[in-house]
Amino acid sequence: MEPISHLVKSTLPNYLSNLPIPDSFGGWFKLSFKDWLALIPPTAVVAGIGYASYLAFYPAAQGRCNQTNGRCNNHVRKHEAKVVDMIDVEDIAEKAAFCRCWKTKNWPYCDGSHAEHNKQTGDNVGPVVIKK
Repeated sequence: MEPISHLVKSTLPNYLSNLPIPDSFGGWFKLSFKDWLALIPPTAVVAGIGYASYLAFYPAAQGRCNQTNGRCNNHVRKHEAKVVDMIDVEDIAEKAAFCRCWKTKNWPYCDGSHAEHNKQTGDNVGPVVIKK
């Protein structure tokens, strides 16, 4: 723990206090090339923390479902409050594949639309297959 304590209490404040940050707006134009190079690492760290925070706290950045409204279902019976399908097992021939990705055009059966979704997003969603 002592190395971390030394880093936080001593090394980091000394490093930050020695950065060439000007006191005025015009001072930015007077910085040398070496000064600009010295500002790159802390700027990259701040940008990285900002981007990680963006990914962690902004749902659309996480790639979950629809980026615009947070929905997974974008076209299946939108007029209903909840999409529920009852299928009698006796009506299934030998087996049936049911959609879980909400991308199928043949609801509630899978038509393979998840393959393109998986390719674009790196997801691994697939159908529910029920055998008789």
